[in-house]
Amino acid sequence: MASYSFTSIAIHALISIPLLLNLSCLFHNLNLAAAAKHGSSKVHASHHHHHHRGNHNHPDPAAASDDSNPRLHLAFLALQAWKRVIYSDPYNFTSNWVGPSVCNYKGVFCAPALDDPRIQVVAGIDLNKGNIAGFLPEELGLLCDLALIHLNSNRFCGILPQSMANLTLLYELDLSNNRFVGPFPTVVLSLPTLKYLDLRYNEFEGPLSPQLFKKKLDAIFVNNNRFTNVLPATFGGSSASVLVFANNNFGGCLPPSIVSFADTLEELLLINTNLSGCLPQEIGFLYKLRVLDVSYNKLVGPIPYSMAGLSHLEQLNLAHNSMTGIVPDGVCCLPNLANFTFSYNYFCEEEGICQNLTSKGIAFDDRQNCLPEKPYQRSQKECNATLEHPVDCFEHPCEGGFGGGTAAFAPTIAAVPAATPRSSPFSTTAPSYT
Repeated sequence: MASYSFTSIAIHALISIPLLLNLSCLFHNLNLAAAAKHGSSKVHASHHHHHHRGNHNHPDPAAASDDSNPRLHLAFLALQAWKRVIYSDPYNFTSNWVGPSVCNYKGVFCAPALDDPRIQVVAGIDLNKGNIAGFLPEELGLLCDLALIHLNSNRFCGILPQSMANLTLLYELDLSNNRFVGPFPTVVLSLPTLKYLDLRYNEFEGPLSPQLFKKKLDAIFVNNNRFTNVLPATFGGSSASVLVFANNNFGGCLPPSIVSFADTLEELLLINTNLSGCLPQEIGFLYKLRVLDVSYNKLVGPIPYSMAGLSHLEQLNLAHNSMTGIVPDGVCCLPNLANFTFSYNYFCEEEGICQNLTSKGIAFDDRQNCLPEKPYQRSQKECNATLEHPVDCFEHPCEGGFGGGTAAFAPTIAAVPAATPRSSPFSTTAPSYT
């Protein structure tokens, strides 16, 4: 700040934030299609099999001045505004956020601009594990070149500023392990290039926006919030490979439209979401699934026979529900199955190899069912009370927004591991999703 003149500060104080946002982002609108097409090869970072790439060398001192690089000057205004609403920074993450050389700021990463590689811009912000308390100011929208924001494990609170709609190049948004509140932040739905959305472990509430599943996102994490209402009756348009809804209070049934994720979905976690009714046969059409966890819910009825087609499935957890019927040999014979947990249900028979999963090297848990001659099962009285009233999933499909379904079992709270902080913006370490 010391090298920045008082006159310059005073002039900029007279300019409204909305005007700055419009002026600074205008040129992006002209190049948006090109940015979306080519951005990931420049500075964008994705998860799974993508790696972070970019130039995080510091620019020349001349490039950092507001005269030669107005975008870094706008970034300076945004970051200074943000620093003013940070109330606690125990690890001194922002202690060097001083002066106009923003590319030297801790947690701030610069890279060549997509539309003009000759100039440097702020392309990433990573404050993971900072334990910083504060909120996100409207001036955040001045950072129009941001490709990623990682704020995992802090104490940021409040609601997301609507100015984030100006971050048209944002590829990754990780706000996990904070104290954000309010309804689902619809501002994220306006981000055209967003691929990775992580909102887990916050205090968001109310229904999920159906528009969320129409975006071309690769990973959606909304677990451990206060979301309610039922899951949308219609999924469609999404390309997600990972969906984690665990530890919310959605209720209702899993809609058959989950099949719309068939070509992409690899991990589906619905732990402790108050899910009821039967699993739809369409669950077996998600042929790329590797992980399916619907434990700690109120599911009833049998295991869908279609699940015998999940040839890539590695982990299957049906525990702590009220499911009944036979554990089918087709599921136990899945070629990649490594862990099969179906404890705390009311299954009464195991077909074929299901009776000896150890011989296949499959880790399993079949306790507290109604399996004859197996140890640690429910009492005959408890089993009879449920098995005398079988559920016919074809006669009683979920209707009315998929809010139907009954069960005799009340689940306890299941623990989902805390969000794993994303690695630094330009590292090549793959993140953990669950």
